[in-house]
Amino acid sequence: MTSVRSSAARSREIKALRKEIQQRTGKTPEQLYEEREKRVRDSIYLKQPDRIPLFVFADPSAHYGLPHSAAWYEPAVWREAFIREALDFEPDMTSGTFTSAGEALAALDVKNRLWPGGPLPPDYEMQFVESEFMKEDEYDLFLSDPTDFLIRRYLPRMYGSLAPLAKLPSLSLMTNIEMLTELFISPDFKKVARALARAGTEMKKYRLAMGNLQEDLALLGFPAFSHSGGVGVAPFDVLSSFFRGMKGSMLDMYRQPDNVIKACEAILARRIATALPADPKARGNPKRVFMPLWRGDKSFMSKAHFDKFYWPTLKKTMLAAIKLGYVPMPVFEAHFGDRLECMLELPKGKAVAVVEYMDVVQAKEILGGHTCIIGNVPKSLRYRSPGEVLSYYKDLIRKCGNGGGIMLNISLPYNTPMEKLKEMVSTIKEYATY
Repeated sequence: MTSVRSSAARSREIKALRKEIQQRTGKTPEQLYEEREKRVRDSIYLKQPDRIPLFVFADPSAHYGLPHSAAWYEPAVWREAFIREALDFEPDMTSGTFTSAGEALAALDVKNRLWPGGPLPPDYEMQFVESEFMKEDEYDLFLSDPTDFLIRRYLPRMYGSLAPLAKLPSLSLMTNIEMLTELFISPDFKKVARALARAGTEMKKYRLAMGNLQEDLALLGFPAFSHSGGVGVAPFDVLSSFFRGMKGSMLDMYRQPDNVIKACEAILARRIATALPADPKARGNPKRVFMPLWRGDKSFMSKAHFDKFYWPTLKKTMLAAIKLGYVPMPVFEAHFGDRLECMLELPKGKAVAVVEYMDVVQAKEILGGHTCIIGNVPKSLRYRSPGEVLSYYKDLIRKCGNGGGIMLNISLPYNTPMEKLKEMVSTIKEYATY
């Protein structure tokens, strides 16, 4: 891992960049921030802003010569690339997200992820590995005593270093802990303690090296794409990807459908119970919350199953987030098609639909005048020339731009000089001005 820069050094860096931005633009970063935030806010509220807001797809590994592994092992370098990307393209929203320290994942022996620089070569992308971390006959325990299930069943399966936790007796009726103390001095539990200590040390180093990137980007005039908070993602996605796995959850929809529904409702209830309301005094309003969705598309389940298992608790999740003062931004990652109509059941102007694979024109036809859309280009265009990508966006703006209610995620083509990319984004901004 790269050396950690002091907070004072990062503060000096941000101060110098703020001065540079003001000299170049004639505006303070605060003025630029509010201009961009207003542009986004108007779009969410279905008003026509001065220009269609743009969000640039962040991929430092593709445009700044960094290996994917830098996100896990070189947080200071990864942080600098995110800041550089914001300054190069000046988007209306930025993502200041980070992953986890590769050394921490290795110390815990994580079973559901393969990451670059660890189990994968440095230039590979992270891979998600699904398993049945909850067995088909464990619904009753999951529903009746989730804490006991998580500690004695789920965590030992998810993290190899925590396998000894499976030796613990049931925690349900425990009234004292002294009878367990001998377990904690056994060699197995000493290994658990060492693994947790190492993981904690590495995560602390990682976070210190990364700093508060979202706040630093805001100080430079760039609003966040997503804020913390909300009520999480679709409960069925949580159940199927983190607990039962795709195979298990798909079988359960036929073999024990009532348990699937009960589990989704339980996940939602626990999320709502711990959710905090949005703070209107904090930076950035309205507070947007990113919600990736994946299992609800037509390649995974029928429309009947979508209506029965997926949408009911997802709808409640978004309504709960709205009630708490957030703007849910569900990301329809795959081919949801006409299932996008479900968004019409939410209050008007209170959510944003992010569409990736779906045709943006079709999405605007379905949701126009009711829900703001963030549109993207087909993934294949990332391997085309800047001219082809620019032509696509111009056509998209011509078809969907009128009247507001749309934002664009700009996917930058690969293997293209930086100056060409900056010129392409600048031209899109000009074309997207009302």
